[in-house]
Amino acid sequence: MVDPRATADFREQTTSQTSVTPFTVSFDVYGTLVDVRGGSRDAFTAILRAADAPQVDVLEFWEQWEAANIRRYWQPYRPYREICRASLDETFHHFGLRGDPDLIRHYFDAFPRFPRFDDVDETLDRLSGRARLALVSNIDDDLLAVTELGRRFDIVCTAARARGYKPDGTLFRFLLRHGETDTTRLLHCGQSQRTDMVGAKPLGITVAWINRRRLALASDVPKPDHEFRDLRPLPELLRERPD
Repeated sequence: MVDPRATADFREQTTSQTSVTPFTVSFDVYGTLVDVRGGSRDAFTAILRAADAPQVDVLEFWEQWEAANIRRYWQPYRPYREICRASLDETFHHFGLRGDPDLIRHYFDAFPRFPRFDDVDETLDRLSGRARLALVSNIDDDLLAVTELGRRFDIVCTAARARGYKPDGTLFRFLLRHGETDTTRLLHCGQSQRTDMVGAKPLGITVAWINRRRLALASDVPKPDHEFRDLRPLPELLRERPD
């Protein structure tokens, strides 16, 4: 799944740059570090039950709602909570339901219970000290604050701080400025084709697609530089930094 030549080129680039400025590895949060899809299933089951629609497939409903969120990321900035509520209203209409969009509170209440994936802690421990670790997330600060990430990160970039989202590049440009880095000293790791790759690749950022669900790459999405099924291969892309 990984082109050995691309990996070798990336190691060589990292070797030449880290002696001057610390290398940065940035991460999408929801779907890459924590299981938002599985972790919010009970919340969306409760939403459908409250809308008197328990017959609707919860994952199909969730996917339709998430697609509506991503479309709204391209619009003028508004908080993630507002986007989620508007997308829930749209999704109710898509399924022909009469639901209260304020039921999205069930989703927000679930954030402290989203589990980290099994590979996350071990991999971030291995990367820590060899590179700066950054978060890049289409999220409001209060929701990120209640998400159990198990550690502090060197750089935190949220849509709330950047006043914009990933797909149009706003959040990644904020990372480059706020993190005082450039595209030659940055590796971004994310699971979303429509936000991580669409937003980062046009800026020249090296991207590792964390394809946990083994999805096919859409024909209109820029190809990632690397593709992994989890985070474990990431440390092999970085050399040990000198003392």
